[in-house]
Amino acid sequence: MSRIQAQQDAQTTRAALPLLTLTLIADEESYGYQLIERLADLGLEVTTGLMYPLLSRLERDGLVSTRMVPSTSGPPRKYFALTEAGNTARVTLKDQWRIVATAVHAATEKENTPHD
Repeated sequence: MSRIQAQQDAQTTRAALPLLTLTLIADEESYGYQLIERLADLGLEVTTGLMYPLLSRLERDGLVSTRMVPSTSGPPRKYFALTEAGNTARVTLKDQWRIVATAVHAATEKENTPHD
């Protein structure tokens, strides 16, 4: 993969990450590394350097709430749960993503049709 392709992949992931993160948290209260693992299960490689600043921003913006939970394998874990404002943001982001995905699909399908 070229450096340019890697940068484009990272930009696409960054654009989708808030929606994906809010959706995963809506499904199940989670801690940061658990979210990274769940995203990896979906085929996305997300670093801690990308995930934790996003979670901090979501918390600061009131889209997620947090609680500390003791861990048997280390320090306490910060669990994130969706707030009402977070759910509203998730629905809005989902609608926006659907519009963009539809436009991309329409443009790329048109690209593959013969021109007269």
